[in-house]
Amino acid sequence: MASARPLKVLWLQSGGCGGCSMSLLCADTTDFQGHLRDAGVDLLWHPSLSLSSGEEVIDLLQAVLDGRVPLDALCIEGSLLRGPYGSGRFHMLAGTGVPMIHWVRQLAARAKHVVAIGSCAAWGGITAGGDNPTDACGLQFEDDRPGGLLGAGFRSSSGLPVINIAGCPTHPSWVIDTLMALAVDGLTDADLDPLNRPRFYADQLVHHGCTRNEYYEFKASAEKPSDLGCLMEHMGCKGTQVHADCNIRLWNGEGSCTRGGYACIACTEPGFQEPGHPFHETPKLAGIPIGLPTDMPKAWFVALASLSKSATPKRVKYNAVEDHLVVKPAIRKTRLK
Repeated sequence: MASARPLKVLWLQSGGCGGCSMSLLCADTTDFQGHLRDAGVDLLWHPSLSLSSGEEVIDLLQAVLDGRVPLDALCIEGSLLRGPYGSGRFHMLAGTGVPMIHWVRQLAARAKHVVAIGSCAAWGGITAGGDNPTDACGLQFEDDRPGGLLGAGFRSSSGLPVINIAGCPTHPSWVIDTLMALAVDGLTDADLDPLNRPRFYADQLVHHGCTRNEYYEFKASAEKPSDLGCLMEHMGCKGTQVHADCNIRLWNGEGSCTRGGYACIACTEPGFQEPGHPFHETPKLAGIPIGLPTDMPKAWFVALASLSKSATPKRVKYNAVEDHLVVKPAIRKTRLK
């Protein structure tokens, strides 16, 4: 049942590029603010979408901490910068003299729900890569290790852990659908996967709905970025392992990384930012990709790949290494049985 009042949402940006907010603006609607309003979502403040700034925003934050303004969902975009030496002073909230991580801890304690927007807020993401000089982390994870800024045992007043809408960036519909579910108290522990991602998108694989699936089935592989073939064997695609519905819920209603000729780099998964190899290359052992499809034993994959390649139709084999269809499907009698 819907709440008696709109879901009060506060959105703050921490250590990141703002890409998730840019993605949000590509939501498939002609009236973004109206879409949220009709869904029972009241955006108290967003750094890019709200008019108020400066003292008005600081007053709002203080009103939330004082309990004068209810906070139903605290959305954090970007990783949390704990450095130097745990002080958080690498990122001070302008005009307050207080580190952002202190504000986040206090606001999280008042919020009914806490939502990590994007892989930076969820796991640390790109900002936590390399030597991580800023000591960046996620809200409740550091890569796939529970902890982060708020700690493994954190639960918001709803009883839920941090809800991780992971992605780099997130799909706008993942964000809006999550907020809509929270607005009607429609999200429970059972609706989150083991990494606390909403199951409505995380129980799918990027592989599902991929337009290159015929090439994958016959192991007819692309050899360069413009080729039509499967990107897994040579081009670094991890779509058979990555949890997201990118090829079912298309971006901007039209495309996805693989449809645009780019390999899936696993941006919804912890640690994607440091795969240990170039994103566009597939690491192999004895000629076999190290990263195999989810739930598939290595022996099965080797046997299937060998059989598939031996049965590859010439049309599929030739088209796989071209940037357009060279050999068209044969025309048969239409009285199919």
